[in-house]
Amino acid sequence: PDLTGHEKFGLGNVKYNISRMHVTAVELPSASISLLPASGIKLVIGNASLTIDMNWNIRTWMFKGTGRGKVHISKVFVTAIFSTPLDNTGPTSISLTSCRTTSGDIDIKLNGKS
Repeated sequence: PDLTGHEKFGLGNVKYNISRMHVTAVELPSASISLLPASGIKLVIGNASLTIDMNWNIRTWMFKGTGRGKVHISKVFVTAIFSTPLDNTGPTSISLTSCRTTSGDIDIKLNGKS
């Protein structure tokens, strides 16, 4: 989804819109899934990265700018625990019990005009 909003900085408001976001690359160099006692699943992803292309637009009382951008997020670590009850009363269900995510580096490049 697009991100639209405004922030107050110094002498005025900055209105922004980030649109047409597309994930262009995902790397999962280290990922594992393991079974846990009592019907659970643990997913661990280490040192992952993600690249997103997007359009951006900002407007202030003094200037406006628009262009394309690229965001690269690296050193992403995710640990998620899922519960999978086995009660034989219907279809199997999976629920997210816990999730922890950290990221190390974020590189943002904006191209355009103001």
